[in-house]
Amino acid sequence: MFMRFLLVSCLFVVSTSAFAAQRYQLPDFTPLIEKTSPAVVKINTQTKVQRSSYHLPPGQQVPDIFRHLFEPRQMPERNMQSMGSGFFISQDGYILTNNHVIEDADEIVVRLTDRREYRATVVGSDPRSDLALLKVDETNLPYLQLEDKETLRVGEWVVAIGSPFGLDFSASAGIVSAIGRSLPSERNENYVPFIQTDVAINPGNSGGPLFNLDGRVVGVNSQIYTRSGGSIGLSFAIPASVAIDVVDQLKEKGRVDRGWLGVVIQEVDKNLADSFGLKKPEGALVAQMEIDGPAARSGLKIGDIILRFNGDLVANSSDLPPMVGATKPESEVPVVVMRQGKKQNLKVRVGQLTGAEGAKALASSQPDSGDRLGLTIEPLDSSVRDRWRLSGGVMVAQVDGGGAAAEAGIRAGDVVAQLGFEQINTVDDYRRVLSNLPADSLLPIRFFRDGRPSFRTIRIQQ
Repeated sequence: MFMRFLLVSCLFVVSTSAFAAQRYQLPDFTPLIEKTSPAVVKINTQTKVQRSSYHLPPGQQVPDIFRHLFEPRQMPERNMQSMGSGFFISQDGYILTNNHVIEDADEIVVRLTDRREYRATVVGSDPRSDLALLKVDETNLPYLQLEDKETLRVGEWVVAIGSPFGLDFSASAGIVSAIGRSLPSERNENYVPFIQTDVAINPGNSGGPLFNLDGRVVGVNSQIYTRSGGSIGLSFAIPASVAIDVVDQLKEKGRVDRGWLGVVIQEVDKNLADSFGLKKPEGALVAQMEIDGPAARSGLKIGDIILRFNGDLVANSSDLPPMVGATKPESEVPVVVMRQGKKQNLKVRVGQLTGAEGAKALASSQPDSGDRLGLTIEPLDSSVRDRWRLSGGVMVAQVDGGGAAAEAGIRAGDVVAQLGFEQINTVDDYRRVLSNLPADSLLPIRFFRDGRPSFRTIRIQQ
C-alpha cells in the first residue's frame, strides 16, 4: 500500500512539473542569434606607445663608465593591442561601439562572422556616453535596428553577442534587472541611464549589442561590476535611445552637444524632505549654480528642489542629468520646483554643456567665538572665495564635539553659505540669521567642502 501511494505521489509531482514547464516555457534564442549575429563584429585595435628610456635621477652622480646607460635616447615604439565588439547599424558600413574600445587607437580592424576584415575609421566619439561611431568602406552589409521606443521592462529577456576574452561571437542571455541606473563616470558625470542585466558580459563584450526578443537592439553593452575580472551577474548597457541621439549628432557634426543647466545637485533624503516641506524624499536639490549659467539666468535658485523637468518626474537626483543632457541646447522647457515649502512653475532656457573645475580649501585667521550651532567661524578668505567662485560665506574654524553642527557633519574648513532659507555672505549675515533661527526645528544648512557644495539638516536645541 505504501509503495502504491509513493508511486502515485511521484507521478503527481512529475506531471505537475511538466505542466509548469509547459506553461512557463523558456524562449528559444536560436532564430534570434542566427538572424542577428552576421551584423556583429569583432574589433581589434593597435596603439603605438613610445617606450621611455633610462635617465639620470636628478641630483645623483654615477661613474663616467656607466653614464652612457642613462643618456636620453630614442627607444623603439611598441604596439599595444586590445579588442572589443561592435555592430553595423546601416548597410553602408556605419558601426557602433564603445568609445573606450577604440580610444587612442592608431589602427582599427573589424572582423565579421564570415571572417571578412575591414579597416575602420572613426567618424566621431563621445566619451560622456562612452559611444563611438566607425565607418568601413563597403556596402550591402548586414545591419541591426536600434529600438527607438523606450518599452523595455524589468524582467524582460535580453540577449548579448560579442567576443568575451577573445572568444569570437559568443552569445549569452538573461533578464533586465533594472533600468535607469546611475553610474557616475571618472569625471563624476552621469548622463547615461544605464540598463542593468544579469547577462554574462565579460572583457571583450564592450560595444556589442543587447537585443530584445524581437531582434532589435535595446542597448550597447558597456561595463560590468566585478571583483574577479569576470561576470558576476551585474552588467550595464547604454540604452538605444541614448545611442540614437549620439549617432545622429556624430554623423551630422562629429561631436555631441548636450543640454546644460549649470547646477550642482544632490539627493534629497528624509530629513531634507521634511526641512524643505516635502511629503517624501524626491527631486534634485540645487546645491550650487554657475553665477551666470542658464539656471541662474532662468530664475532657478540655490535651495530649489527640481521636481519635474520638461514634464518628466524627477524621482531621484540622478534622473535629472540625463533629462537635461537629452534636451536640445537653447530650448525653453517647463520646470516645477519646491521653493521654501511652496511649488513654483518656471520656464528654463537650457544652455550648452561646458566643463567644470574643482578646488581645495584654505583657512584664514581671527576666528569668531563659539555659537548656538557649536561653531567657531571666521571671515572667508578672498583666495578661497575666488578659487571656489563663491559670492560669500563664512569659514568654519572649529567645531564643538557635542554641538548641533557636529551632529550634522560640519567640519573645520567648511564654508557655510546658507542657514535655513537665508543666504550667508558675511560674518554679520551669519550672526543675524543665527540669532533668529527657531529652536528644536529641523532646518537645512548649505556648505562647501573641498570646493563641492552640499546640503545637510541641522537641529538647534536652544
